This record gives sequence, C-alpha cells and structure tokens, in this order.
Amino acid sequence: MPRILVVGISGAGKSTMARALSSRFAVPYHEMDALHFAGPGWAVNDEFATQVARIASAPAWIFDSYGYPEVRDLLWEHADTVVWLDYPRRVVMPRILRRSLRRTLLRERIFGGNRETLTGWFRRDHPAWWAWSQHGVRRADIQQRVHDPRFAPLQVIRFGTPVEAAGWLRSQ
Repeated sequence: MPRILVVGISGAGKSTMARALSSRFAVPYHEMDALHFAGPGWAVNDEFATQVARIASAPAWIFDSYGYPEVRDLLWEHADTVVWLDYPRRVVMPRILRRSLRRTLLRERIFGGNRETLTGWFRRDHPAWWAWSQHGVRRADIQQRVHDPRFAPLQVIRFGTPVEAAGWLRSQ
C-alpha cells in the first residue's frame, strides 16, 4: 500500500489516520489543505496542482483528502489504496465542533498561517457547516468513485466506526 488516500468528511479523522499510517509504513504524509492554502486570507497556492502532481508521481505517499477538484482524478488514478472513514454525522459533528471551537478560542494558526474566527462560524464554508451540509453528498461521491470502473484496481478499506478503524490500524 505505498500510495494511500485517506478519505471522508471533515471531522472524520483523516489527518490523524494519515499520520498514523505514515508512521507505521514509513511513507511520506502530505496534508492536502497545507498544500492548497498558501498564505493569509486563505490564499490558494498557485503551484498547488503542480506540487500534487509531482508528489502523486512518487513511488510512495499518503494524502489526507478526497482531493480538491483540480487534482481529485489525478490522486485517485495514482493511488493504490483508499482508506475510507465513512462515519455517521453523530460521530463527525462533535469532533468538528470541538476542533473548530479549540482553533477559534486558542487562535491556532492553520494552513498558510490562517485562523478560524468567530465570524467564520457564520459562513457556509466554515468546517462545521460544511461537514453538516456536505456529509451525504461527500459520502455519495466517494461511494460512486469506489464503484467507478476507472478506479477498479484500488483497494478500498472502509470503516463505519472509529473503533473499526483503530482495530485495523493496530493490526498493521
């Protein structure tokens, strides 16, 4: 499994799983949002697609993302394994709310030096709102991809609960 995509909705634990797999398999981990956002004001990295293409052509990598539209097919075509954290809303929503609340209150710097803000909570693209509104859509999109003949060679490992994922991870 040298080329792994860890997919799921925001709050599922993609980054945590990707870091754990990176450590277990000694495979480089790449945080998709850190590559995508280049600076303050959520500026997008002009070299994003080029950087992802370069990484995707490497013999081994792990990404913590379904993939932004401009690189999604590229990643899915180059991956050999998809680890799908297919958790219900009742699991992801408390996680995303806790994470966003912590980031907001502690003014944690994330991707490109940006921060989640109190006013950001009222925007439709805030992670909590996005996770709530896109949960079913993202799940359907991933389901469609794992059954798409273009991606038939992929090994898909799907977990419905964090307990299942943790058990599998321990066994690796």
